[in-house]
Amino acid sequence: MTERVIRLNPRLDPRDYAQAYARDGMVQVPDLLDAASADWLALALEHDTPWSLSLKTPQGGELVSPQEIAALGRDALTARVQAALQAGRDGFSFVYLAYPIIKAFLTGQDQGHATHILVQFFNDTPFLEFAKAVTGETALTKIDAQATWYRPGDFLTLHDDTGEGERRAAYTLGLTRDWRADWGGQLMFHDAAGDIARGFKPGFNLWTVFKTPRLHSVAPVAAYAGGKRRSITGWLRDDPPIK
Repeated sequence: MTERVIRLNPRLDPRDYAQAYARDGMVQVPDLLDAASADWLALALEHDTPWSLSLKTPQGGELVSPQEIAALGRDALTARVQAALQAGRDGFSFVYLAYPIIKAFLTGQDQGHATHILVQFFNDTPFLEFAKAVTGETALTKIDAQATWYRPGDFLTLHDDTGEGERRAAYTLGLTRDWRADWGGQLMFHDAAGDIARGFKPGFNLWTVFKTPRLHSVAPVAAYAGGKRRSITGWLRDDPPIK
């Protein structure tokens, strides 16, 4: 069997996006990967991914595995989700499904998963150089990643991705097909007054990258949404690279 690979769209030139990033602190790059790579990732998220529940807790955050979800039972799980919803009324909170790509890759779980190949692709020299050229962040050393799936009602409240200085930019690689704007789930950027300065609806094979820290949120997905809002998200970083 031929080993599967992830490939950058050969038609892309980072110079086509660097000026907009320098001006706005954000840019969207359509068709980041070649079509076969994007389709493979989307199929992996649809059929081959053991999703966990990611939600805010008083300690910071929790990733509840499929096995833990089954063991908790409906009432205990509902109580945790309700607590995260309550936290969102007063500050930062989130509820969505996630797959911790870096942890799974480094511990040897789900070997050969398409997202693991994507992480290797992101951290190889050609894509790191592409990301540096788009963002102007020449000190980048690595790119981390998690897969996310926002179901109806899932959300991510206002925050700015402040880290310890290692997060030079944040990104999403959208893997969402045929999304209607009124289904929610937009990546929204907010000004100091809390107004929406700019927003992007979910898309497919669409790389959105923005300078951090920057106030942003993910709008709740509507109860009547007819699609699946899935993406790969993470940070472009300048701390020691992934081993």
